[in-house]
Amino acid sequence: MRRRHLLALLTVTLATPAWAVDTSKAQPELPKEELVIVTRDGPRHVFHVEMALSQDQQTVGEMFRPTVPADGGMLFDWGVPRESQMWMRNTMASLDMIFINADGSIRSIAENAVPQSLAVIDSRGPVRATLEVAAGTAARLNIRVGDKVEQRIFGNQK
Repeated sequence: MRRRHLLALLTVTLATPAWAVDTSKAQPELPKEELVIVTRDGPRHVFHVEMALSQDQQTVGEMFRPTVPADGGMLFDWGVPRESQMWMRNTMASLDMIFINADGSIRSIAENAVPQSLAVIDSRGPVRATLEVAAGTAARLNIRVGDKVEQRIFGNQK
């Protein structure tokens, strides 16, 4: 009986339409900075990302936001390389998560993260930062492991 009740609750939670989400719980827009991803094919893709620097900002992240702009996202700066473990709890928009080494190279990519999922999305090793962008961005722009991210926190912004 307990399992059936939990399953029903989970089904209702996952079936909540985006328009029914209380976006007032989203954190205010954070300061933005430019970030560039240079793919191995040569193109430079410019993003204007919110900077999640404090633990409080990082805890809330993109929660309760219905969308992510095509040229936007959020950069979680961990300060020093460490394992990054993310999840999609209370996150309404599907995301691509790009895990970035201290030198700005992309370590791993998790594409099309499922909204509201409690599954842990792991960096597969220590990273300096995690970039969340709209789902499908990595595939659309041909962003791959090994590509370079230019941003001031990596000391390589041009």
